[in-house]
Amino acid sequence: MKLTGHNLNVDDVWKISLGETKVELDEAARAKVRESRDYIEKQIDKGEIIYGVNTGFGAFSNVKISPADIVQLQKNLIRSHSSGVGQPFTPEQTRAIMALRVNALARGHSGIRDTVIDKILEFLNQNVIPVIPQQGSVGASGDLAPLSHLALALIGEGEVWQDGKAVPTEQILTKKNIKPLELQAKEGLSLINGCQVMTAVGLLAVYEARRLSWAMDLAGCISLEALRGSRKAFDPLIAATRPHPGEAKTARNVAKILGLTSPIADSHLDCNRVQDAYSLRCIPAVHGAAKDALRYTLNVLETEANSSTDNPLVFAKEGKILSCGNFHGEPVAFALDFAAIALSAMASISECRIEKLINPAMSDLPAFLAPNGGLNSGHMIVQVAAASLVSENKILSHPASVDSIPTSADKEDHVSMGTIAARKFQQVTGNAENIVAMEFLSSTQALDLLKPLEPAGAVKEAYKLVREVAPFAKEDRVFAKDILAIKEQIRQDRFTNMLNQTVGELEW
Repeated sequence: MKLTGHNLNVDDVWKISLGETKVELDEAARAKVRESRDYIEKQIDKGEIIYGVNTGFGAFSNVKISPADIVQLQKNLIRSHSSGVGQPFTPEQTRAIMALRVNALARGHSGIRDTVIDKILEFLNQNVIPVIPQQGSVGASGDLAPLSHLALALIGEGEVWQDGKAVPTEQILTKKNIKPLELQAKEGLSLINGCQVMTAVGLLAVYEARRLSWAMDLAGCISLEALRGSRKAFDPLIAATRPHPGEAKTARNVAKILGLTSPIADSHLDCNRVQDAYSLRCIPAVHGAAKDALRYTLNVLETEANSSTDNPLVFAKEGKILSCGNFHGEPVAFALDFAAIALSAMASISECRIEKLINPAMSDLPAFLAPNGGLNSGHMIVQVAAASLVSENKILSHPASVDSIPTSADKEDHVSMGTIAARKFQQVTGNAENIVAMEFLSSTQALDLLKPLEPAGAVKEAYKLVREVAPFAKEDRVFAKDILAIKEQIRQDRFTNMLNQTVGELEW
């Protein structure tokens, strides 16, 4: 895959994160990078004062650095800024961070040598993945602390991953015969200015959330069948009166999955229920709104992934080096906070359906879906666990971007907290996966309790998939194992692939 600085999307980032593709720098991009570097070097030779090139950083921007100390300046920057703490990002997240850092530099506005990009790519393609602590970025002036840990590995210091353990970088570079990077003027600064950490973590979470949104549509359909709900709420006439894109798409998805009817649906055509609970008939409104929010977030993140976020920016053709604030993470922070709120709501309505399934007053099924209630507790605590995760998501959905705290002696007086937003969204996504797995577990248990009545085609196929890893519970067992197994099916795209084969690709 060739990175140009303009063409990176979420599917590319996902593949790179898994180490499934070799990454290269596009030759046209290389020419732009060299042009930018040539211009910087000419300005240095002229004695121009350029921030971060021959000055200190942040509040030290008024301190001029002598030519003899310019290289040491870059090393000092990386070492001092490597102040991150906490659990490290996963190797998959770090690969995505590295790819986004290359893509930003490939745009040719950073004034670095192409040698720097080649070194990042050498690490990436040789699977030398830096250990980057998750905490320490406020999301302005870029993701300074985490990106510094990336740069630290490039210069042969810090730690990298080997067999799931953090080991000294120097040890692995010696083993693989890789030379560390020797930083030149501006290059340390260019490696750490930008929002690539929050953007990479956010993109991977959006990829998972997109897959999860299709699983949620399917889980909602299984629950609707199990609760003997009506198909009327998904008539296309309804969505046409309120033309939010996500609502119409979700209604079409549900109609595809459910089909026109089923033996279960036919069994209650003459029931007295006028309309279903919100968690069933409002699936298009709620799921659709969440998808619209996630699509907005994806658009922001893909735009950011193909942006120049350095400071200063070099415009060689125009003969300008401009100090700016493109490193500020606010656009990304807002979008990631929005995504967390949307996915939390989507997971919340999933839990509402689980509650309906275990409540005999709403389902007309045995309490807690237990065939021999009393002796067996059934899915009582499955719903409690789902409720716990929904409540946790509410806390995680408090927007990080509404906070700011002055840093760098008040020189950097407003920050985005975008990396905190990204990390929270990732946690919300993980919680939502577990909640939906719980809905699959409870809704398929309910389908068994409705036998000999059977569900519609696609719902029936989903039921079969769940039963591959979680059999009908005639008596209590450790349901945590079932939840984990179903979640793995979601992550392996088993449900998505089944739907593609059964009813065609769902809309998003």
